[in-house]
Amino acid sequence: MSSTLTDARRETLHRRIRLLVGVTIGYNVVEAIIAITAGTVASSAALIGFGLDSTIEVLSAAAVAWQFTRRDPERWEKPTLRVIAVAFFALAAYVTTTSVTALVTAERPEHSTIGIILTAVSVAVMPFLSFAERRAGRELGSATAVADSKQTLICTYLSAAVLIGLVVNSLLGWWWADAVAGLVIAAFAVREGIEAWKGDACATSIGMLLENEDDHDHGH
Repeated sequence: MSSTLTDARRETLHRRIRLLVGVTIGYNVVEAIIAITAGTVASSAALIGFGLDSTIEVLSAAAVAWQFTRRDPERWEKPTLRVIAVAFFALAAYVTTTSVTALVTAERPEHSTIGIILTAVSVAVMPFLSFAERRAGRELGSATAVADSKQTLICTYLSAAVLIGLVVNSLLGWWWADAVAGLVIAAFAVREGIEAWKGDACATSIGMLLENEDDHDHGH
């Protein structure tokens, strides 16, 4: 599919991906600072883990940003995919560690209004960034842009899980809810990481759910 693109269209898509990852990096840096601070104040393992996850998303987006500043981005697909795969594994490790620690210590996090607002904003913003980057990446035939968009999507799921956990904890006292959801998301992250490492970011579990409407098979 990518072979039919004109040079002008290809350059437009390169620019669009650079812009999207730039916005993603900026947003996640702010998100990480707020989440880690709020999580420390409220003794919330989930919020701190969410902040650490934001720093991992910055790493993944930065790798793609770097790739698309190269003169021939396609040449750098494989090493960039490896970086994204490592980011997925790091995300899974962080979320698993924070979730298991929260379950073992049974530490009951305090109510965090800032945490609830932050995760709610992320649930609203992240899907748009993910969709736009995935769309541009698929048209370009870029496995790295598609993989990074999946990273952003997993961050959306994590945002939703943390949000639900914070709200349920505040309303019902179910302190374990976000930890359990975190473990499910960690499993998804491992699966995506393995696929990215193998170099096939077009046929991952979450990708299959999203791309039913598109039967194009990108050859890498």
